[in-house]
Amino acid sequence: MPQVLIVDDDLVNRKLARAILERVGWEAVECDNGESALDCFQRQPFDAVLLDIGLPGMDGRQVCLELRKLQQGPLRIVAYTASVLPEEMESLVHNGFDDVLQKPVSIAAVQAAFAAP
Repeated sequence: MPQVLIVDDDLVNRKLARAILERVGWEAVECDNGESALDCFQRQPFDAVLLDIGLPGMDGRQVCLELRKLQQGPLRIVAYTASVLPEEMESLVHNGFDDVLQKPVSIAAVQAAFAAP
């Protein structure tokens, strides 16, 4: 079963994302900040990361850059954020993210972004 790391400081957002991803066949692990996400990523392999941009402390952009340095094999990193302009979406993809979802996320959008590896 593919493994996904969900990183969001909002518990409701994490639980919603987890429910959607588990429904379509992913095994999910949750973290509420960037530092704990990096620690978790170093302890176990993941196939994908759903990463909130507006994290306290280390923001999602910084976490993405660090994950890219740590990755050992294929890794899909999907940003999700409450508000993003089209040019910001382009910037996120240019700077290491594979896709960008806008909150509130829909089941269809999450399924499309996380088509099983």
